[in-house]
Amino acid sequence: MEARSHTFKENVEHALTDVQLQRALGNIKEGFIGKRAKAAARMPEFEQLRDAARDIKNHTLTYLDAYLERFEKEVTAQGGKVHWCATAAEARQTVLDICRRVDAKTVTKGKSMVTEEIGLNDFLSEHNITPIETDLGEYIIQLRKEPPSHIIAPAVHLNADQVADDFRKYHLHLPSDRALDTAAQLVAEARGELRQRYLDADVGITGANFLIAETGQTVIVTNEGNGDLTQALPRVHIVMASLEKAVPTLEDATTIMRVLARSATGQEQSVYTTFSAGPKREGDLDGPDEFHVILLDNGRSAMLGTEFQDMLRCIRCGACMNHCPVYHAVGGHAYGWTYVGPMGAVLTPAQLGVEKAGHLPNASTFCGRCESVCPMRIPLPKLMRHWREREFERHLTPSAVRNGLKFWSYFATRPKLYRWATRIQVRSMALLGSRKGRFSRLPLAGGWTRHRDFPAPEGRTFQDLWAKRRGQRPGQQPGEKA
Repeated sequence: MEARSHTFKENVEHALTDVQLQRALGNIKEGFIGKRAKAAARMPEFEQLRDAARDIKNHTLTYLDAYLERFEKEVTAQGGKVHWCATAAEARQTVLDICRRVDAKTVTKGKSMVTEEIGLNDFLSEHNITPIETDLGEYIIQLRKEPPSHIIAPAVHLNADQVADDFRKYHLHLPSDRALDTAAQLVAEARGELRQRYLDADVGITGANFLIAETGQTVIVTNEGNGDLTQALPRVHIVMASLEKAVPTLEDATTIMRVLARSATGQEQSVYTTFSAGPKREGDLDGPDEFHVILLDNGRSAMLGTEFQDMLRCIRCGACMNHCPVYHAVGGHAYGWTYVGPMGAVLTPAQLGVEKAGHLPNASTFCGRCESVCPMRIPLPKLMRHWREREFERHLTPSAVRNGLKFWSYFATRPKLYRWATRIQVRSMALLGSRKGRFSRLPLAGGWTRHRDFPAPEGRTFQDLWAKRRGQRPGQQPGEKA
């Protein structure tokens, strides 16, 4: 997939004026935030479970090599095969080699962000193999030739009437008088189109939410059942997973699952939780003849032992973007890469380099909502700040920003001078803006005043107001005599 992060600012300008997108984004609060809050409130031990989930992943990452080797041993013992792929190119080629060996013409796919990450669909199409997305959201955006805009709700940027229009456009045998006014009607239409595709597919590809080391099982959680059909009906089942999906035991996986669905969709648990372990055995009525697990690194091992290791705890629930005011304003496509929102602002620079993706960690208000709802307690604002520091150290930030920070730091490191300068500035601005209480134009602040007024200060600095509240004179330090 082409890296498009360098167009972030242009993408944002387009997103803010896209009426259909803004209407769709308005559904996020009702669809995700409220449900997550209610689900957490119904579970008294929810915060303790978050701590336990965090500790499980921290332990796993410390001994990741051992757990992955154990996982491979168990998969192999059950007749499966594990493929280790350092790069996206290796992973794509591995899938192609498997498909060619079995002479596959079509491939059904359950939802998998890793396959999006490596651009698998376009690669297979280029080699005359037809990939068919079976998750409803992924199926819709495949028709539209768009990438996902969310990691669990890939078509959240669309409204129902847009989906109906797309079905009428791309489903060539759809009767013109068929009603597509409700969600149930849209789902039924997609199901009718996909049913035969499951039966005809030569290979099925799914992602994995967990890789259980002690049992060699892979786990997927879905709400549509498409994952089960994708892995059970074709002759070959391929699991695409990144290294950090490993957990030591079945109990560890189920512990994390208790916070996964609640954080993602506000459900107690997903409708389907499917465990897979090797190919079909003698006496089994269904299942694949071959079972392959592709373990993708793609920059993740380089994060181990660094200040970014905490990001590898991510379980792709989407809670951070569901609560992010920046994501609410611009949606997922503006980020220009597979992973969006706060988690994408940390993971994408690790994969593409901060030179290409530096805009993303800067697209944050640092309000902290993402960290407050993350089920794995990932300190996302801190990690984004680390990328900002890397960007600054490499002189990648614009000169105006660097010079501005130097100017500010000169005053900030001299407290008395800083207080004196801010008092003069605030009082001057209060005097100039006293008539209207706002500025419609302001030197050096055109990026703000082009879109909104700048409130005029009321004449006193925050430090002075804080000192007054504490009964101190301006500039007095705590414990210093008045």
